Amino acid sequence: MIKMLKFVSIPTRDQERALDFWTTKMGFRVVTDQPMGATQRWIELGIPGAETGVVLFTPEGHEDRIGSFFNGSFACDDVDYSYRQLSERGVVFDGPPDKQPWGNYAKFRDPDGNQFVLSSR
Repeated sequence: MIKMLKFVSIPTRDQERALDFWTTKMGFRVVTDQPMGATQRWIELGIPGAETGVVLFTPEGHEDRIGSFFNGSFACDDVDYSYRQLSERGVVFDGPPDKQPWGNYAKFRDPDGNQFVLSSR
C-alpha cells in the first residue's frame, strides 16, 4: 500500500535558475538531474531530513501553473528562525511571520513567482 508522497512538482520557466534557488538559498540537495525530452531536465531534489522530495519540472501544456500558489506547505520547527535565516540568504517573503491559533506561517516566493507557505509543524 501507499507509504508516502515521493515528490511534488514545482513548475518553472528556467530550470537552472530554479535549481540555484532551491539548492543555494533553500538548502535542498540534488537527487537526480538528467535530460527529460528535448528541452527539459528531470531535476529531483531532496529536502534535508525529509523523505518527500521536490521536482523542478513543468509538464508540456501546464505552463500556466508557473507563478501560481503552491497548494501545500513546507514545515519547519521555528518559523521565525527560518524566516530570518532564509531572508538573509535572499529568499523573498510576502511579509513577516503571522501567528495564528493553529500555528505560525510565512509566505515566500521563488524566482518564477510561485508562492509557498512555510509553517510550523
